[in-house]
Formats: sequence, C-alpha cells, structure tokens
Amino acid sequence: MANEPLPAATASPEVIEIERALNRITYLSTRARRHDRLMALAGVPLDRAAVALLRQVADSEPLRPGELAQRLGVEASHVTRTVQQLQKSGHVTRVPDPDDGRAQRIRLTDAGRAAVDRIRDAGARGMQMALSEWSPEELRQLATLFHRMVDDFLSHAVDEETEQPAGAPADPA
Repeated sequence: MANEPLPAATASPEVIEIERALNRITYLSTRARRHDRLMALAGVPLDRAAVALLRQVADSEPLRPGELAQRLGVEASHVTRTVQQLQKSGHVTRVPDPDDGRAQRIRLTDAGRAAVDRIRDAGARGMQMALSEWSPEELRQLATLFHRMVDDFLSHAVDEETEQPAGAPADPA
C-alpha cells in the first residue's frame, strides 16, 4: 500500500502555495552550510542529528530512546549512536525510568541545556534579523498560525496512524 500513488490533487491554490513555501524553508533551514554557521555562532560543535536530538529532549525530557526515535522519525539505532556521542561529550545522561526499572530515559545535563540555549539564541537572532521589517502584530500572527499548523499536522498524523488497515505496516514518518 505504501507505494500506491496518491489520489489526484484536490488542494486549493492557497494550500499548494503553503506547501511550496514550506518546502523552500525546509530546504533553506536544513542546508549543511546553515547548520555550520549556526553551530559556529552558538559555539557548539555538534552535527545536525545531535542538535535535533538535544532540542527534542529539551522540549520534553526525559524520554526513552525509542520515544526519541519515534518523535524524530528515525530508526532506534540512529538514536542510540547519537545518544552515545552526546553522552561522551557530556550533553546528555541516562537516568532510570520511573515507570520501568529495567528501562532508561535520556536527560540533558547542564552542559546540554546550555548548548540548546546557545543554539536557540543563535537561531532566534538570525530569524530576528531576517524578519526585522515585520511588525509585532505580523510576527504574532505568524507564530499563532505556525503553531496551529503544526498542531493540525500532528493531529492528522495521529489520525493516519489509527486508520491503518489491519496488518498494514505503519508509516514511520
């Protein structure tokens, strides 16, 4: 089923333009050069996978590695390698899972929290410069609409997962 073509597009012109803009911003924000500049500004020498994991843990810590993999949309082995890297660099630690003594959760260390704070600060400063001509009201509207869109995307993704036919593999994305 995963390889079946999608039904013919019935999206409105506005939705098509939003999708195009999101693709553009995703491309721009995930370019390696941009990441390298952001890490240099933040003074944090981490790769993109490590930064994504740190940000996720910072937003919802502590999490089991499997939960991290699911939230990041990657295989558990990727999370395991990245967590090992971040443990060695002192950014995360493993703590016992209070719900299951056999399991562990990943938690930021003080160094990890400081790194996330520096990365977010550097990113926000860059965004502030890019959006410096926008009024506070336009920025509030954009933030509100972005959060609404993300919430709707997450809700839609949950709906798609629960509508899987019996025996069909779940979409990992």
